[in-house]
Amino acid sequence: MIKTGLYFGTFNPIHIGHMVIANHMVEFSDLDEVWFVITPQSPFKKKKSLLDNNHRYQMVYEAVEDYPKLKPSKIEFDLSQPNYTVDTLVHLNEKYGDGHRFSLIMGEDNLKGFHKWKNYEVILEHHDIYVYPRISRERRANLFDRHPKIQMVEAPIMEISSTFIRKHYKMGKNVRPLLPGKVWKYMDEMNFYK
Repeated sequence: MIKTGLYFGTFNPIHIGHMVIANHMVEFSDLDEVWFVITPQSPFKKKKSLLDNNHRYQMVYEAVEDYPKLKPSKIEFDLSQPNYTVDTLVHLNEKYGDGHRFSLIMGEDNLKGFHKWKNYEVILEHHDIYVYPRISRERRANLFDRHPKIQMVEAPIMEISSTFIRKHYKMGKNVRPLLPGKVWKYMDEMNFYK
């Protein structure tokens, strides 16, 4: 059984912070691989700053190409919208459940609101959650502290955001060091985020 961590995001664009966290999870936890699950553009709320699904998939593909334990996933592209994580997990288990045991990867900030997710109890019943630290202004007790299905992983704290990259790239700043080389090349050639 392959232990697969699911790292959800728009990855608009994928950057070195995403790569460091995913690689850390696969090297320093008991996960065998990490799938970057690219969140599709919602037909209900089109965002101008969000690149087309296939371009974002291509950038993730380019980023992970040299990392055999990291994989791009467009599994959510074919699911009806709006889509919820619990539905994606059901779909993944139906499709790959014989060979994979799926877990979620999320930032500490997302864990704080996890109790508001659709069917979060069902997710916790069937899946482990691996949590990486985020810098947070508010330190408060979390209702999931010491939950047997939730594992805190001492990953590096990465304070890089895709929003920061898009904004400053548009302003003509050199953001190249924040992106995997192939992602930078693709983004630059396609003239994205200008």
